[in-house]
Amino acid sequence: MKLLEGKVAVITGAARGIGKAIALKFASEGADIAFTDLVIDENGLATQNEIIALGVKAKGYASNAANFEETHNVVAEIVKDFGRIDILVNNAGITKDGLMLRMTEAQWDAVIAVNLKSAFNFIHASLPTMMHQRSGNIINMASVVGVHGNASQANYASSKAGLIALAKSIAQEMGPKGIRANAIAPGFIETAMTAALPDNIREEWIKKIPLRRGGKVEDIANIATFLASEMSSYVSGQVIQVDGGMNM
Repeated sequence: MKLLEGKVAVITGAARGIGKAIALKFASEGADIAFTDLVIDENGLATQNEIIALGVKAKGYASNAANFEETHNVVAEIVKDFGRIDILVNNAGITKDGLMLRMTEAQWDAVIAVNLKSAFNFIHASLPTMMHQRSGNIINMASVVGVHGNASQANYASSKAGLIALAKSIAQEMGPKGIRANAIAPGFIETAMTAALPDNIREEWIKKIPLRRGGKVEDIANIATFLASEMSSYVSGQVIQVDGGMNM
C-alpha cells in the first residue's frame, strides 16, 4: 500500500517549484491533491495534468492565500470537491529582500502577509474539518533563515520564524484532537529562484554547505512525505532542517 493512499492533501503555492515537487511526490504515494496558487495559468494547468497522470484526483484553485475571506471560501470549495482534508502544506511564499534601513513598510507587509498570514488563514479554515475527522497533518514550509536569521532578509526570516512558532503552537493546541503540526526548514535548494542568483553568490552559498551542493526540490518533497505519512505518527511540533549540514 502506498504511504498516502486515500488521503487528501491541500498544498498552497504549488504550481511550480518546491510546492509542485511535493504535490507530485504525494500523488505518487496515492494522495489526491488540491493545490492553490495566485492564478492557475498554463503552469498550473500543466501541474494539474501531471498529477492526474499519476492516477489520482487533482484540481488547482486560484486563490490569494493572504486574503482571509478568500481562503475560507476556497477551503470550503475544496472540502465540497474532495470531501475531507488530511494534509495541509503551507508552502506559499515570496521574497522582497533589502537592508532594514532601506526596507519599506510595503516590502515588510507583503512578505508577512503571503508567507505567514496565509498559513494562519489556511490553518484557520482547515481546522474545523480536521477536528471533525479527529485527524489532520499540518506542514509549514519555513527556512533555515527562520532559525538562524539572515542579513537583508529581516522580513523573510521573520515570516519563516513565525511559521515555525505557528507549527509548534498548533501542535500543542491541537494534539489532543489528533492533529499534528511540523515545519520544514530548507537551506539552499536548486529552484528557478536560486538559479537566478549571480554565480559568485551561489558559490559562496555552496562553500558554506558541508555536502558542497545545493539541495533538490525532491529532497524537500521526501521529508514532507515522511511528515505527512504514518511513518512520523509520533512526530509533532518539530522543525526539520534540510540544508546539507549548512547550519548545525
